Amino acid sequence: MQQHPHSSRRRTRRFAGLTAAVAALIGLTTLTGPGAHAADNPYERGPAPTNSSIEALRGPYAVSDISVSSLSVTGFGGGTIYYPTSTADGTFGAIAISPGFTAYQSSISWLGPRLASQGFVVFTIDTNTTVDQPDSRGEQLLAALDYLTQRSAVRGRIDSSRLGVMGHSMGGGGSLEAAKDRPSLQAAIPLTPWNLDKSWPEVRTPTMIFGADGDTVAPVSSHAEPLYSGLASSLDRAYLELNGATHFTPNSSNTTIAKYSISWLKRFIDNDTRYEQFLCPLPRPSLTIEESRGNCPHTS
Repeated sequence: MQQHPHSSRRRTRRFAGLTAAVAALIGLTTLTGPGAHAADNPYERGPAPTNSSIEALRGPYAVSDISVSSLSVTGFGGGTIYYPTSTADGTFGAIAISPGFTAYQSSISWLGPRLASQGFVVFTIDTNTTVDQPDSRGEQLLAALDYLTQRSAVRGRIDSSRLGVMGHSMGGGGSLEAAKDRPSLQAAIPLTPWNLDKSWPEVRTPTMIFGADGDTVAPVSSHAEPLYSGLASSLDRAYLELNGATHFTPNSSNTTIAKYSISWLKRFIDNDTRYEQFLCPLPRPSLTIEESRGNCPHTS
């Protein structure tokens, strides 16, 4: 039977209309889905976070590592680079981490894969000598970041404008020194820090300090607390005191340290406001948290 030309045209129009409606629906979904937020923030990496995702031993990225010999670098003692294996998401922010007095990178190595799997390049370093003081450790953290971004095998995976520092004990004091010397750093996290200098008005880097209620090496009353108070009150800053913890708690896998470090690094290195929910309002006292302080909401 011969098809009427008008009915054929009507069908074509209906099909075109349906196609347009589907396309509009897909467009609407794209605009309201994860992609819209990512378009607003080109540095955002990984899926939307949950409590369980930031407390997990591993994040969404598979991780590889590279050993860096002290003989191949200058200004610090070598170390291990942990990085997301995939390049599908483009570049990542990077963090250098220093151990404490008399310690080696093995003492803070757990942080390498834990942070890298959340979408960072992480460099756990050895210092020139195990007895280097905080000012020297600060210089070495910056030398490690310079190596990472300029000479390392993964330099192409790093956004050199998105860098941070962490450190334990004298390395924590060193992370403050590094932030003072390089205001362009996006985040600093001193872990049970030790530093004789308690005044840091020149620091412009968002800083989260971890103290431990049972610390007898660098008691919070003479180190972590005054170091926090020594930061400008206008700075994005936080103080989190671990409950039932010692000076050496940061030397082994710790969910509370990981959870809030990831949130701080994501919030300030990646400008990822999806993580603000874990930082503000301030964490309440719990089995693992003695107390917390800080400015909420964050300004930068």
